[in-house]
Amino acid sequence: MSLREDADRSPRGFDAVAEERAESAAPVAPAPPGDKPAAGQPGPAARAGRTRPLRRVIVLGLLAAALGFGGYQAWHWWSVGRFFVATDDAYVQADISVLAAKISGYLESVPVVNGAAVKKGDVIAKLDDGDYRLALQAAQDKVATQESTIARIGRQVEAAQAQVAQAAAQLDATRADAIRAQADFVRSTQMQADYVAKSRIDQTRADRDRTEASVKGMEAGLLAARANVDVLQAQRREAESLAAELRTAVDRARRDLEFAVIRAPFDGVVGNKAVEAGAYVAPGTRIAALVPLQSVRIDANFKETQVERMRPGQPVSVTVDAYPDREIQGVVESFSPASGSVFSLLPPDNATGNFTKIVQRLPVRVRVSEDVARAGLLRPGLSAVVRVDTRTGVDRSVLDRAAAERPVSTASR
Repeated sequence: MSLREDADRSPRGFDAVAEERAESAAPVAPAPPGDKPAAGQPGPAARAGRTRPLRRVIVLGLLAAALGFGGYQAWHWWSVGRFFVATDDAYVQADISVLAAKISGYLESVPVVNGAAVKKGDVIAKLDDGDYRLALQAAQDKVATQESTIARIGRQVEAAQAQVAQAAAQLDATRADAIRAQADFVRSTQMQADYVAKSRIDQTRADRDRTEASVKGMEAGLLAARANVDVLQAQRREAESLAAELRTAVDRARRDLEFAVIRAPFDGVVGNKAVEAGAYVAPGTRIAALVPLQSVRIDANFKETQVERMRPGQPVSVTVDAYPDREIQGVVESFSPASGSVFSLLPPDNATGNFTKIVQRLPVRVRVSEDVARAGLLRPGLSAVVRVDTRTGVDRSVLDRAAAERPVSTASR
């Protein structure tokens, strides 16, 4: 029978039949003496015929697996993957506070070390406060002296007011004498000359004039006594103002004394310690940095072409390079008001010279959960990979909870 007829009748195809005929036509090497096939065992040709279909099945299986995996990946990208926006330009950040000296002096002690966890109010460093205690005592003594001066002026005001009352009483008495002298003079002038001597009339006239002059003098004395009271009251107000200035100086001296002890403004971890006991520090000298690990966040710099569907409140998956096997959940908290290049020291001016368009990046703040932040695993500066799920919209409850968990920022001392 011809090869073509065999191929047409066989379901295995032309190539399989041709291979069988070639193998059957090939000379068979004689078997070594004593190595005859056992009864019932297939020969080499039969074993080769069985291997070829098995190989074909394996190849077809691998091809089907590859097609299935590729199809699954395509379906997963279409249904899930295309809604995720990712970037590896992300880093862990925190509101680091640099603690500095407010006053000058020699450091008496620095009881903390790098990496030490401290609570709000714990002592970070202490300066020698001897000079500031003396300054506070001197300011308090000045206040005491000024208060004595105010008390003395107050007594002088009381004495001056008594003098005013005395002058007023004397003025009333002098006015009464003046009225009597005026009446005597009128009576003496109305009587006939035969009954009143000329000297009597002159005497009554002199008494009248003298009492009138005394009244004017007493009135002037009363005005002077009242003016003296006003002067003393003005002096007392001036002394009280000076006392207020001295009390302000006392408060300032007390604040300087308080600043001799540098305390932690919030809970955190000490780092970048720059001084030791015995060193002289001036105002503004850096003591150490305080890192609030409980308020860490992720700052991710997404390309401007990636933020179209991103919204605050969307869930975020974060992978930190330091812990590649741990996936951290977060939420998009806010977007920067401008791209990073705008806040640079020398922002680009694209209106001059030749122009080449470069994709800009927009910083996006990602808030992690409170449990992750308090665990202390995230340290500022660590690299991270951020993936944002843009399938959801704004979740106000997540944003409100993140805002409530955010600690109050404290200015550097």
